[in-house]
Amino acid sequence: MLFAAICANAHPADSTEVTGNDSLVVLDAPLILEPSELSWKPDPLKSTWLGIIVPGLGQIYNRSYWKLPIVYGGFMGCGFAIATNNEKYNAYKEAYRDIVTDANNISSNPLKSYNALIPEGYTMERLGGVSGYTNILRDRQNSYRRYRDISIVVAIAVYALSIIDAYVDAQLFDFDISDELSLNIEPQIYMDTEQRRSAELKLAITF
Repeated sequence: MLFAAICANAHPADSTEVTGNDSLVVLDAPLILEPSELSWKPDPLKSTWLGIIVPGLGQIYNRSYWKLPIVYGGFMGCGFAIATNNEKYNAYKEAYRDIVTDANNISSNPLKSYNALIPEGYTMERLGGVSGYTNILRDRQNSYRRYRDISIVVAIAVYALSIIDAYVDAQLFDFDISDELSLNIEPQIYMDTEQRRSAELKLAITF
């Protein structure tokens, strides 16, 4: 009994006691931290490289899952715009090429590429004849090519912004944005060395 009491006093912080009627057994219990108690901070460089390899993967690594719809929604919108404008550009490009080739022998066949693009209810004569309609096809070809190129630039910008966001988010992962942060501006009376009073504004930052 005396030996058990000495052991109990020697291990007060990290032991587990099992008591019986006439004995006291002391067992050492190691301290085990739960996973939630371990601090984790993303690596900005790793997050950046993941975002470069696969768009949105940096946000997943940073555990900012709510940003994924924004990232992939932007890419889907840009992809749709690129595909649509490129399809129309190719159609007007083919029609313009064909009408220039057939300038001296314009066909009335509706299957011809330039006839297929005439709006319903219109004729080539109502659109300015062969010359006027040729200019329309050329202008629309250039317009849709410009729209396609702008869509590609926007897609590249979305890609770059997703990478920048992944890096900045990793850098500011543990930045304190709690309610204890505050900025207070209030007036106060200032006394100079000659005990003269003057008014001033005091800027106080609490963190």
